[in-house]
Amino acid sequence: MAKSKLKTIPYSNMSYGTEPTKWIKFMRVCFIKQIISFFKLNLKILKIVAFGHS
Repeated sequence: MAKSKLKTIPYSNMSYGTEPTKWIKFMRVCFIKQIISFFKLNLKILKIVAFGHS
């Protein structure tokens, strides 16, 4: 371990964020998950609009 890499510089913008895991990266681009989330959000909005105006 003669050579150690310093991955972050203290107090820089990069030092506050964490690196997403492979699973998180996959779920961000997963088409099926995005379709399901899209319909869930639309149902929530539909409920709010339908019951809010009656």
